Amino acid sequence: MATAWVLVLVTVVLGLAGAGPVPTSKPTTTRRGCHMDRFQSLSPRELGAFKKARDALEESLLPKNWSCSSRLFPRTRDLRLLQAWERPVALEAELDLTLKVLGNMADSSLGVVLDQPLRMLRHIHSELQACVPAQPTAGPRARGRLHHWLHRIHKAPKESQGCLEASITFNLFRLLTRDLKCVASGDLCV
Repeated sequence: MATAWVLVLVTVVLGLAGAGPVPTSKPTTTRRGCHMDRFQSLSPRELGAFKKARDALEESLLPKNWSCSSRLFPRTRDLRLLQAWERPVALEAELDLTLKVLGNMADSSLGVVLDQPLRMLRHIHSELQACVPAQPTAGPRARGRLHHWLHRIHKAPKESQGCLEASITFNLFRLLTRDLKCVASGDLCV
């Protein structure tokens, strides 16, 4: 009797071992080549370079007289409210806009101060692109909060240059310390 049970148990175990993993319906958050976990916290030297850049940017904004029609990055915006697979998409769009605006500002007298932060942002952006799912030509599109955020970011260039610069400047540390950390933490960002 014991021998029969051992044979049944061995047969079941071998059958399950050959079956492979059980597929899940949820999209995975760690794609092949996606290594965002290294950005959970930036070094003090890197944060110092960003602080120096932010201070210089804020000084350059003081003499300008600008009024913005809306907040590009409202305080209520929180990546934790998105599904894990949507977070890199939102951060990638935010980083893309940040790079465009800061890149235009780097052409001015701020170029020396913005050089290191722009290099770091470009590096983060290139790493993040491995985490963003390819946009299908047909099929489901972004909905809900993600759609709203992407729409807001895509219509941002219609704002005045001063408003864009101010919004990006005031959002820079939130992007680095909160949004980037959330995406780097993957499913642990709650």
